Amino acid sequence: MLGPLTGKIALVTGGSRGIGRAIAHKLATAGCDVTVNYYNSHDQAEALCAEIRAMGRHAYAIQGDVGNPESVEEMLAEFRQHFDRLDILVSNAATGVLKPALEMSLKHWRWCLETNALALTLLAQRAVPLMPAGGRIIAMSSLGATRAIPGYGFVGASKAALESLVRTLAQELGPRGIRVNAVSAGVVDTEALRFFPNRESLLSSFAERTPAGPVLTAQDVAGAVYLLCLPEAAMVTGHTLVVDGGFSISG
Repeated sequence: MLGPLTGKIALVTGGSRGIGRAIAHKLATAGCDVTVNYYNSHDQAEALCAEIRAMGRHAYAIQGDVGNPESVEEMLAEFRQHFDRLDILVSNAATGVLKPALEMSLKHWRWCLETNALALTLLAQRAVPLMPAGGRIIAMSSLGATRAIPGYGFVGASKAALESLVRTLAQELGPRGIRVNAVSAGVVDTEALRFFPNRESLLSSFAERTPAGPVLTAQDVAGAVYLLCLPEAAMVTGHTLVVDGGFSISG
């Protein structure tokens, strides 16, 4: 059975686990061939690609550091060995240092900004020449871009920068027929959340204050990315789509 994105080619960074994995799997289910970028989780990336190939799609795992220009160049060069175009780019890979801002260093600032924000520009610069009209670039943000979260200051600043870059790229790439958006997710209990010292309080607060239900899953977030990839979303660009079950509208 053909999916609504059959024949499309996608690249998902940080796609071996968590939300990235759910996005890659969702796009493959919808008909995409998928390249899964990973940093240090080779086995998980290969296992996901095996699942995608079992659906009848093409899937490849490529290692790379999205905050490093040379590494991004090498990653896209390897991508071009498999595909001659790119329809959907999902900039999902992220990292951060969870400390009060007054305890942070220049190294911490660069680490957050380069991986979480600069990466979008590095990827776009190298991917856009491969993207036809109708292409999609989607960056993964978080509620910390607009809300103060304890210990999340530098990560939040990097996500705010990311959302600003989304608007700029949407303006620059619109005439090419390429749409650029962000998806901002609420609290999802992924492996990454286990590094938060206040993980339990985040989950409980989210459960108590979310009108749509107490649990937000990686699949829910992947569904929002999928919606932005559909032809019906052709006039949505420069937008940050919040997927949080209504958490951020509660007092």
